Amino acid sequence: MRMAGSSSQLSVASGQQEKRKARTIWEMIETTERRGPAIEPREIQQEGESGLRITWADDCVCRYNAAELRRACPCAQCVNEWTGQRVLKPEAVSEDLVIADVSIVGRYALNFRWSDGHETGIYSFRYLRELGER
Repeated sequence: MRMAGSSSQLSVASGQQEKRKARTIWEMIETTERRGPAIEPREIQQEGESGLRITWADDCVCRYNAAELRRACPCAQCVNEWTGQRVLKPEAVSEDLVIADVSIVGRYALNFRWSDGHETGIYSFRYLRELGER
């Protein structure tokens, strides 16, 4: 094993790796910034007992109905974790369902408490945006 000159070669190699890491992280940040604003809500407003309006940072406005949101619940009680198959039957959700409470989860999602007692779904902003564009 030859050790002569290895420390300077190591520091050059390590410096190049750091630059690559920094470049990769910067590219990830730029990519996130390009995608980010579209999924960041500027305003979240409950409309009546069963409506929700989200105005997104890119000025897109999406309106949601409580029953439709409840039917799209992404939680493990409503979607099989292993298969991704929806377990909740659409007909099991009443059209009269209302939003009993809504709260923000971190900086990335909403959690609803529905009038049927269900409250385990965490709806990411990305998922809400996708639902609003359907």
